Amino acid sequence: MKITRLTDQIAVTGQIKVDDVAGIAAAGYTTLINNRPDGEEVGQTATAEIAAAAEAAGLAYHYLPVTAADFPGPDADAIQQLFDHSTGPVLAYCRTGTRCANLWVASRVATEQDQAQQHARALGYDLARSEAGKSRA
Repeated sequence: MKITRLTDQIAVTGQIKVDDVAGIAAAGYTTLINNRPDGEEVGQTATAEIAAAAEAAGLAYHYLPVTAADFPGPDADAIQQLFDHSTGPVLAYCRTGTRCANLWVASRVATEQDQAQQHARALGYDLARSEAGKSRA
């Protein structure tokens, strides 16, 4: 599992497994956001399994799935609130981490979006989704 820090408080990664969750908590993360719909890929670890492991590890767990068809999704405001107001470090995951990076960029206020895009792009993320979205006020 490759975790990429977007800020001191926000990081993204690709699909995690149940066995990864205790290590995520041990690394200091307090909130885990799953932006990947169940059943997106054969063999993907189910939300319920990750949620149970997160609860056992003392992590706040949020299932806020987003697809390419509905980006940034109906939970965009909730995702932004978690990114900006969680009490500790946040780890968001999806298939590769790219969708989560795009959600972070899209959740930035308009005055922060250019800098967020530059930063995420420098980390190697394709920002086609967030660049096509609307800026936040």
